[in-house]
Amino acid sequence: MEDCLFCDFDNDELLEEGTYCYARRDGYPVSEHHTLIIPKRHVASYFDLDEREVLDMHMMLVKMKARIEEWDATVSGFNVGVNAGKDAGQSIFHVHIHLMPRRQGDIDNPQGGVRGVIPSKRTYVRKPRAALSQRESD
Repeated sequence: MEDCLFCDFDNDELLEEGTYCYARRDGYPVSEHHTLIIPKRHVASYFDLDEREVLDMHMMLVKMKARIEEWDATVSGFNVGVNAGKDAGQSIFHVHIHLMPRRQGDIDNPQGGVRGVIPSKRTYVRKPRAALSQRESD
């Protein structure tokens, strides 16, 4: 597709290439080694990928996680995310998976992880199982 940042790229940007996807560094990383997994076919939403693309992207995600851990022994966790739709924060409408390495102490309190995309939902209190079971039966 014309004027798509992920359809028109230089091969020197590639970290790894699969059958249906490729991996490259994020241009605006939130952490060192922040990597994007991108399908070769121009697809706007994750939910429009076919099974082969989903599987290839998953395998690439696993491969790049291992590679990042080899490159950087300080990595102690990862956030994995997809923004699907404008209201979910998607700004490039060619689906891509973010693989964001995390390190101990990179933020004061990482509790809530990806829930932090809605700041008021980041910190939460776990409810006792009995309360959850009661709510489900209502």
